[in-house]
Amino acid sequence: MWQPYPARHYPLMSDPKTATKSSSVEFRSVVKRYGDVVAVDAVSFTIEPGTLVTLLGPSGCGKTTTLRLIAGLEIASAGQILISNRDVTSLSAAERDVSMVFQSYALFPHMTVLENVAYGPTVSGMGKQRAHELAREKMALLGLSDFEHRLPSELSGGQQQRVAVARALVLEPEVLLFDEPLSNLDAKLRRRVRDDIRELQRKLKLTVVYVTHDQQEALAVSDRIIVMSNAQIAQSGTPYELYEQPANLFVADFIGDANIVEGELLSLHSHRSRVRIGGIDVELPHRGLSPGPVKVAVRPEALHIAAYKPSRPALAGKINKAAYLGTHIEYTVATVLGELFVIERVLLRPHAVGADIWVTFGDHGTTLIPA
Repeated sequence: MWQPYPARHYPLMSDPKTATKSSSVEFRSVVKRYGDVVAVDAVSFTIEPGTLVTLLGPSGCGKTTTLRLIAGLEIASAGQILISNRDVTSLSAAERDVSMVFQSYALFPHMTVLENVAYGPTVSGMGKQRAHELAREKMALLGLSDFEHRLPSELSGGQQQRVAVARALVLEPEVLLFDEPLSNLDAKLRRRVRDDIRELQRKLKLTVVYVTHDQQEALAVSDRIIVMSNAQIAQSGTPYELYEQPANLFVADFIGDANIVEGELLSLHSHRSRVRIGGIDVELPHRGLSPGPVKVAVRPEALHIAAYKPSRPALAGKINKAAYLGTHIEYTVATVLGELFVIERVLLRPHAVGADIWVTFGDHGTTLIPA
């Protein structure tokens, strides 16, 4: 259910660029226990004002509990939570200047769009006329001006999501929280709404904490991603850093698709290394590793298939599976390294299942995994 907030002053802004404020969020060794179960285990991070940070991870990793700890819907068992350098660890949701957009939207079905958006300021003591003015201002930002008299049941899923965002924005929070906001939308609409959320966040310079289990969604919208595993942070960084420089095996396997294969680091030279993978030597950043056996992450798009043996070093293989997906073909290829997942965007001459082929490594998309 939507969480009402205490009464406070709501200045009516005419310039949407000044209509919000953004704040930092900091966790200092935060722990959340439910009996003997540790849902969040000594987690520390800082979210800079005006950035969109995504908490990403599989079900049960602690990301949603972390979001609820920011919102005040859960109280930390240990550690400190600060918003704008103010200690809010023991404060309830009503005492924190945050708003949350829930996975289910939580719209009141008997209220119009305008009444839904104006609900927070109204129950906080603001006069109806002023609350409606403020609601209309936020609705205009989200392209909802023509829908103010409609009921939620008369809106599409994407429109309902925008109403939920407008209702959160009307409270002019320091921090805006999203809990799996696109999970109820179809694939095409998900892409459109995620772009809308990102554009709005940048336009208003909002501090946004966003929870999802969808790696592509996280890569598309985030300034920074915090990957969680088993109640702890596995890695934190930009989308580029997580995809190109995974800190460990879990992140390499979880962020996008990766073929995890065995290799041998043969020699080092400055920041580069010579690595042998299935009999082929490739040059890669050594990432602090020493000569010896290594794990290597190879992205599907880093591998290329040829029907005839090329002039450059290649692995012999056989097509085990092929799936046509319109923009690309996904292959499963048997090689000396085991089965490799390959994405090919050249669709003119697809390879048949059972065909003998050759696999080469591209110049991009292969990285060593630190121990």
